[in-house]
This record gives sequence, structure tokens and C-alpha cells, in this order.
Amino acid sequence: MSLQFGKNLIKPSVSFLKTDLSFAFVNRKPVVPGHVLVCPLRPAERFRDLIPEEVSDLFSCVQRVSNVVETHFGGTSLTISIQDGPDAGQTVSHVHVHILPRKAGDFKQNDKIYEVLEKHDRGSQNSPDKWRSEEEMEREAASLRKYFC
Repeated sequence: MSLQFGKNLIKPSVSFLKTDLSFAFVNRKPVVPGHVLVCPLRPAERFRDLIPEEVSDLFSCVQRVSNVVETHFGGTSLTISIQDGPDAGQTVSHVHVHILPRKAGDFKQNDKIYEVLEKHDRGSQNSPDKWRSEEEMEREAASLRKYFC
């Protein structure tokens, strides 16, 4: 059964973790290798709309997923980000946490990642020809799923 992410349907094949209240899936257009998303199952638009149990489960999942992607993708650090509302760069009206494994020198200026993250789902940057193939996303999700069985 597909999962709802804003107006988008996320196929089970690209999701790698599901709890009673949250799920994690691979990004169709990652900013860095291993850039994944974690969000509540209930499609709340803003962080303030989450109930305490959802916040707890969401951040428990973020911690679990962060540990896995940092190791799996050879990161040495993480960027964990929530863009809460359209003026903060949120392009999908569903709370979601970006988890990006980081390495020394992955961006010439370290904070440039926030500018790239804000723009990566806007305008021409979000055209299907810039997305990864379903097969590539499914392979990545399968490789991450094994950590959560």
C-alpha cells in the first residue's frame, strides 16, 4: 500500500522504515548521496500540527535513520533539517525531516547546503528528468531496509 506524502504517493518499494506513526523513504533527487526523508504517517502540514506522540516517534525514527545513513554512506557528520512552512522552503505540505550524511569538503562552503536544500525542489530543479530512476531508488531503499528488519 502506498504512503501519502503531501499530494504524492510513495511506493512501498522506496520506503525503508515504517512505524505506527512515521515512515522513512529515499529521496528522488538527493542533494548528497544518502539524502533521505522521514515524516509522520498522518499528513500534518506544519510541525506545530503534530501531537506529542507523533513528535516523539518522528524524532526516534530520525535518530535511528541518521545513525544508519551516516554509516552506510560513509559520512562523518549529518545535516538534519525541517523546512516548516513555505517561507522556510517547504515545498511539500507534509512535515518531513531531511537527513543528509555529510563528509569533509562535500560543499566548498559548509552552509551552502541550506541554499541548495531550499532550491532543490523548486521550479526547473524539480523536473522529472532530474529525478533518479525508480530502480535506483528501489535498490537504495532495499539496501537501507536491511538495517531495520
